[in-house]
Amino acid sequence: MSDDHTHVQEFFTARAADWDSRFPDDGPAYAAAVAAIGLRPGDRVLDAGCGTGRALPPLRAAVGPTGVVIGADLTPAMLDAAVRAGRDRDGRLLLTDVAALPLRSRSLDAVFAAGLVAHLPHPAENLRELARVVRPGGVLALFHPIGRAALAARQGRRITPDDLRAEPRLRPLLAGAGWRMASYVDEDAQFLALAVREE
Repeated sequence: MSDDHTHVQEFFTARAADWDSRFPDDGPAYAAAVAAIGLRPGDRVLDAGCGTGRALPPLRAAVGPTGVVIGADLTPAMLDAAVRAGRDRDGRLLLTDVAALPLRSRSLDAVFAAGLVAHLPHPAENLRELARVVRPGGVLALFHPIGRAALAARQGRRITPDDLRAEPRLRPLLAGAGWRMASYVDEDAQFLALAVREE
């Protein structure tokens, strides 16, 4: 296991037990972001880096009982918290690295990724792997329940232009990985970039 994985696992393991209680008001933002994807009943969707599974209930509601919802995360403690919260009823949980997904190519209609980009050790390669598992025309939603400036302020740092989520950096990064950015919103209340899988 690489140092990158160890660092990510240590960071989230230490926070898993009280993660949901630290951010109790995020539910509506998750629901709105999922709605923006435009999922339909029967669609197949991956929550990449699902953490405690907060997106799984709205994803399940969007795809209905005939759809497929998968939550993938690298940290066992986060998946354990998802199970304790009962969110495993809304999707199948996988302990796996999003850099090497055990999924068939072009098998999904969409990927939802909350707070994931900042934790990817190799963003270009990792976004390419997400593109591999999505059909052409499928959607990637990069989401955070607060915008970049609000997140930087919460963490006691300044927002910088080299942030991967800055539009001038994110757009070419996505394009190089097989995605076309369709919309970009970075407000205090949320960050949401939607991209479409190229042919």
